[in-house]
Amino acid sequence: MSPLPPSTTLFSAADHPWIDVRTGGQYDQVGLRSLFLDAHCIDDLALPQPPAASALLRISVAITARITGLDDPELTASQWNALRRSRLAEGRFDPDAVHAYFDRHVWDVFDPVRPWLQTPSLRTECDHSTGINAFVPGRPAGNNFAWFSPHGHHTAESIATAEALQILLIHRYYGRAGTGTPRALDGTTSGKQTSGPLRSSVSFHPLGRTLHETLLAGVPAFAGDDQPPDADACPWEEAAPPGPQATHHPLVTWPGQQLTGLSRHAILLVPSDDGTTVTDAYVTWATQDPKPISTDPYLAYRIIPERKNVARRRTLYRADASRAWWRDLETLLLAPDEHGTQRRPAIFDTLNDLPESVRRSLRIRVHGFDQDGKATDRQWYTAITPPLLNWTQEHDPVKAQRIAECCRQAEQTAQRLATFAKHAWDTATHSRTTQPPWANRALTRYWPKAETAFWRLLEEPDTAAATAFADAAAAALREITEAARARHTSAARAVAHAVQELYRQPVPPRKAA
Repeated sequence: MSPLPPSTTLFSAADHPWIDVRTGGQYDQVGLRSLFLDAHCIDDLALPQPPAASALLRISVAITARITGLDDPELTASQWNALRRSRLAEGRFDPDAVHAYFDRHVWDVFDPVRPWLQTPSLRTECDHSTGINAFVPGRPAGNNFAWFSPHGHHTAESIATAEALQILLIHRYYGRAGTGTPRALDGTTSGKQTSGPLRSSVSFHPLGRTLHETLLAGVPAFAGDDQPPDADACPWEEAAPPGPQATHHPLVTWPGQQLTGLSRHAILLVPSDDGTTVTDAYVTWATQDPKPISTDPYLAYRIIPERKNVARRRTLYRADASRAWWRDLETLLLAPDEHGTQRRPAIFDTLNDLPESVRRSLRIRVHGFDQDGKATDRQWYTAITPPLLNWTQEHDPVKAQRIAECCRQAEQTAQRLATFAKHAWDTATHSRTTQPPWANRALTRYWPKAETAFWRLLEEPDTAAATAFADAAAAALREITEAARARHTSAARAVAHAVQELYRQPVPPRKAA
């Protein structure tokens, strides 16, 4: 059992630097209070780990709603939009409101009673810690081999508290499922934990010219049923720390609980004597309750109407490190359609009401974490789009439809390329394999060419998208088979036939009489 840390503040999430930010070419670290006091001077967050940045944006947006009054569920839509416009026109967050908010709550990371975003009761509910190596992503833990890391069971090196806080956010939002550190409650012990609310997802966040614009543009509007005033609370705003019986509310309240209160993991950091480093950690389950149904405003969703289980008809877009962001433009730009199978992030529904100068310059920050549904973390990634809100269906329906057409044609051509490349391989080698090398290599070459074709097609509205993407696919296939075609006549004939098929447009199926 870990001893209680000293009662004096050792590290404040509000006032000690731990958040990486960028202003021009200068990088710095700030605490949460300075993040808001100086938001109008900060260009962007600069956290090195995209999932931590995506989690911090949600926390910061919830705080933004508190200090600006945008968290009032009784405001009408027009009143809410007018208030946000006035807060943007002010050019910065009100320092008095910022100080009042941060002075009202406990932000000490190692407070013995209210450690920020942690569960202090784990000291007694877990008979052993999880270990610092299991806490830090990328380190081998337990009996796993240390292929690419100097760390091992006997080299549990501590980490800086600033880094530990960012990792804590990753566990709260993207944490693994399966068997974790056992936690004893009510006479029973369980190590079963479910995945975090954002696991394997890709988030789309508005990105303004300053952090002040970013946070105000990122506040989601209230879209639920009636919510009593003061019913919503972030974890650090609760009247008492999370206890053993803490469960999720039947109603996911807005915006605090929706953005900060859906973690499935309970965490406790163990500090060094001076609080500058974290030497150990507990990571276990926070609740065994079923996951509540909630719409995250920064996630895109797919609708699968043929599923019998209504609750499972909606599924989130999964992060894919091999997938370029432009391939999702169709989903981002088309307005909601009750009969459609795709839903753009709900935050896009409020961006059209921003002031013109903000809206025209607004870009989208993409944060993805390519994971499986349980325990494997593959790769995280990030990207920034150009300003694209003027392409939305509400503002330019012709452009939006052209983008949607090109996205669909690019995907259809990719599917045809994989099919015909496989057929060409089978024909040339007189063999059949489920993983033909030509198909995978051709797709790898195809997508960068397809992106070039995509942007050209947007400037050439009369150019046939099918032909442009067929050109890209044919070039990719010819490039990866060049050596085989030079050596073997059968390969040359098979590839020539595949290229011919790429340009032949498929005949749509006949409708039943």
